[in-house]
Amino acid sequence: MHTTTQRLLIIATLLLIVMAGCSHNKKTATTAATKPDIPVDTALQSRLAEFAAKPRVQGQLGIYVYDLTADKPVFGMNESQSLPVASCTKLLTTVAGLHLLGSNYRYSTSLYTHGKMKNDTLVGDVIFKADLDPQLQPENLALFTSALKQQGIDHVQGRLVLDLLLKDKVQAEAHWYPWDLSFSRYGMLYKGPDKVRNLVKAQFASAGYHFDDAQVIYGKVPRGSVYRFRYSSGIQMAINHMLKHSSNTQATALLYTMGHRSNPRQAPATAGVEYMRRFMRHDLGLTDTSLVVHDGCGLCIHNHLSPVALATILKYGYRHKDIYKSLLTGLSISGIDGTLRGKGYDREGLKGMIHGKTGTLSHPYGISSIAGYCQDGNGHDLAFVMLNTQMSVLDARLMQRNFCEALVGEAREHKKK
Repeated sequence: MHTTTQRLLIIATLLLIVMAGCSHNKKTATTAATKPDIPVDTALQSRLAEFAAKPRVQGQLGIYVYDLTADKPVFGMNESQSLPVASCTKLLTTVAGLHLLGSNYRYSTSLYTHGKMKNDTLVGDVIFKADLDPQLQPENLALFTSALKQQGIDHVQGRLVLDLLLKDKVQAEAHWYPWDLSFSRYGMLYKGPDKVRNLVKAQFASAGYHFDDAQVIYGKVPRGSVYRFRYSSGIQMAINHMLKHSSNTQATALLYTMGHRSNPRQAPATAGVEYMRRFMRHDLGLTDTSLVVHDGCGLCIHNHLSPVALATILKYGYRHKDIYKSLLTGLSISGIDGTLRGKGYDREGLKGMIHGKTGTLSHPYGISSIAGYCQDGNGHDLAFVMLNTQMSVLDARLMQRNFCEALVGEAREHKKK
């Protein structure tokens, strides 16, 4: 009897194991079924293959197209080869910056006072506190002195204290060409503390607040200070400039901002590049040692990324809603604005179809690139990349435009429907 009971228990246990296994298989099958297998556009594949097979000028070429909707590659040609990318480096800078700082990040430059009021006179100090806002220009300083006037402060018996985050002016990257660093286009905070000091002092003097040289000092906002005014700009403004108009100064400013956030004890440019490299390895899984990044703007000819690497950056942006929204807002739209406004992108069939970033370096040999988003004839979202080097920039641009025409193909008809 005892043996029979044991046998029954064994049988019951085996049945439970089998049922659990069946249940697990059903669950696995159900989970797999929730992710449909979406086919890519075969007509698009044929157009791209035909485009790639056509005779072309000599030079290096890399292509990669990825179907974001189907989550599958569509076409590749030398897609894993690392090539110079020029200003398409700014795509990495943008996505890494948004990942670290967030799409709602805002720069801030503030005015404080410390002391006591005696009628219309501040017996104490005025403190000008600035972070790394690339939009702040000398003409904006009138807003600060106007705020003091509006709050009844007509005179100051004390010092003008400058609390500056950036202690040195922007430095040229080791591989930049001498003419690549144009200080005139940088925001005032990037031109060095002495320049900021002179500009702020001059503005206060023009508003009737006179400080001797000895009264203008560098320091920190003391405890108990009273907030008076703030000038602020959002990160999207910098991104719009650096993507639509390929602004090297705005991209460098974003690099400095990333650097200060990730490692405030290190030089901001160095810390920013190190953060971008970590982002590539740890967040994007790009560990190929042939991928090289030296700056945030793409002026360095030694910046090398593969078409797959750039597409991986675009894929990451696409899968994060806030980043994707920021990218679509900032990227040039073919035939409408930015660096894609002209160059034949305004012709019928291309206008409004491409959201892209271009890159160009004419020295020491032709480097040209284009990467971004578009839709195919099935309405699928695509990430695309074309890298050209060792050829005429004009030839490369013509090839890129023809590539974009092959990409959108029947998409314009889909869009009309």
